[in-house]
Amino acid sequence: MKITSQAMISRRDFIIHSSVAAAGLMVPGALMGAESPSGKRGTDEKIRVGLIGCRSMGWGDYVEFLHFPEAECTALCDIDKNVLESRAAELEKITGNKPKIYSDYRKMLEDKDIDAVVIGTPDHWHCLMTCDACAAGKDVYVEKPLANSIAECDAMVAFAEHYKRVVQVGQQQRSGLIWHEMKKYLDTGSLGRIAKVNVWGNFSYASILRPAQDSTPPEGVDFDMWLGPAPMRSFNGSRFHGSWRMFWDYGGGLVTDWGVHLLDMALWGTNTTKLPRRVMATGGNFAYPTNYAETFDTRSVLWEYEDLTIQWNNVAAAEVGPYGKNYGLEFIGTEGVLVANREGWDVIPKPGSKLEPASFRPDDKDRTNHVGNFLECIRTRNLEPACTIRNGSLCAKFAHLGNIAARTRSCLVYDDVRKTFGNSEADRLLKPAYRAPWTFPEIPAKKKNK
Repeated sequence: MKITSQAMISRRDFIIHSSVAAAGLMVPGALMGAESPSGKRGTDEKIRVGLIGCRSMGWGDYVEFLHFPEAECTALCDIDKNVLESRAAELEKITGNKPKIYSDYRKMLEDKDIDAVVIGTPDHWHCLMTCDACAAGKDVYVEKPLANSIAECDAMVAFAEHYKRVVQVGQQQRSGLIWHEMKKYLDTGSLGRIAKVNVWGNFSYASILRPAQDSTPPEGVDFDMWLGPAPMRSFNGSRFHGSWRMFWDYGGGLVTDWGVHLLDMALWGTNTTKLPRRVMATGGNFAYPTNYAETFDTRSVLWEYEDLTIQWNNVAAAEVGPYGKNYGLEFIGTEGVLVANREGWDVIPKPGSKLEPASFRPDDKDRTNHVGNFLECIRTRNLEPACTIRNGSLCAKFAHLGNIAARTRSCLVYDDVRKTFGNSEADRLLKPAYRAPWTFPEIPAKKKNK
């Protein structure tokens, strides 16, 4: 199979034409000629979008909305006054309009003029904010991983489906041309039977070798609000902006940060839509024994299915990896392998195979495409965006299973119906205990009965 090495396609053409239901990405109902739920928007009606969590990934997602004339970026929320004021000034300079600003996301959700929110906060906030936004009638673009625990994933799915909100999970590779073409190739069966997928992500930011001392929070930071439902803990700069990902109360390390993107592609590429029958893992701060990070700088996870294994590896000490790539996937088939990352993919035949080498290197704009798909789903009230909340839940749970196995040093079997491992130590890691006054989200009983 010969595939062009340089593929060019416009963002809007890709959104409309490359989404194939059989590949797991639903085209908006209006484009497929199918009926959609009530509440469609006219093509001239603006979609007003607010941002919660303005510093890093949230801001990166939010500015993508500026590519689309149907979107209005109207409001910002952050617990860091310095970040909030800086982003507000930047947005006003770009748009010419002064945005509304909030220090408490609940106040933003009370604003009837906001149609949708982008949630770019640390992972431990994703659940409460998404559930509250759904209950407030807002559509949601939430960064990955969907949540910081398996129980929170289940709660978020329940809220999104109960309140019939469009929820796009920020696994933007679901809207990337690289990955759609990879999926199409894998579905041809050219690689033969795929027995294993190796996934790796070697990033040095998983190590914190010179930790800061505990201190008072910087002026303008509402640290109690930043902690939110997480346990009370002193402020430390090494557990704050960005590096929070490496502490269990707020994130899950490399396997939930970079890993969830790549694991999503492993599952999608093998048409795997359920959790594994068992998971095994090992991990620790083996590269840097004095690593301040709680999550592991060195880790291996093996998810076992009846006819497939998926494996994750990370070593924070090295920004290199297999095939000269510090991150990527390797689909191992009986006729050869396909190696992929965000730069493109290559097919390498095994010796003696009739399989032809192939390469794909497109000019991709996956995050822009992902935002465009979200806006189109809001307009048409299609509740199946490119990365649905159920797919985001599957991928986050998949990664958390690996973390729990590594933390308990166990071989685990998870019953997703009964919500138990049958292992008391592992079961304690399924659901966080929220710090008062925050409570774990539950749909009000009287609304359940409607």
